[in-house]
Amino acid sequence: MTTITLPKTLTFAVALALTGCAKSYLVLLEDHDGSTGKVIFSGAGSETVVEQAGYGAALDNSKTVFKVEQEKINKDFGRALASEPVLPEIFLLYFETGGTKLTAESAALIPKIIETAGKHPAADISVIGHTDTVGDAGKNEKLANERAVQVSKLFDASKMDVKEVAVTSHGEKNLLIKTGDETSEPRNRRVEVTIR
Repeated sequence: MTTITLPKTLTFAVALALTGCAKSYLVLLEDHDGSTGKVIFSGAGSETVVEQAGYGAALDNSKTVFKVEQEKINKDFGRALASEPVLPEIFLLYFETGGTKLTAESAALIPKIIETAGKHPAADISVIGHTDTVGDAGKNEKLANERAVQVSKLFDASKMDVKEVAVTSHGEKNLLIKTGDETSEPRNRRVEVTIR
């Protein structure tokens, strides 16, 4: 029996029962964030380690690690890779103090956010408003909601394939940067946009 150990979350592909005399093998692929883990599999007194993207090993205990050309990866695993869901993407938009005006840097992200939402079929979007701890907690709850509602208007369902836009306010709860009360912290004045 062959044991496969995966020490890190990673993407790998295993081809089983290929045509004719072709052998079953696995190939390590680069993860979505560009990292590569490693695969260790052992059996019959041997151990094989694959730790470089684009390299594979036969599942016959041969201990041989070999380069797998992208064309072969596409041929053998293309359909499986194409069926992977689009990963969620998270954006943080920051605001000027006390209001709903985006910082210049955050305003510049709007086209990228719209483009990303367009790439997700039937996008499910979460928009969560936050504030820092300056001022009354009740007013901050309301301000965070106003910020989230303002950002949610970017996702006009008539212009893109949006399944749902959920808007919530966390006010001064769930601080990105933990602070005491009455502390002005620009990174806490934000809206989190998650596109799935």
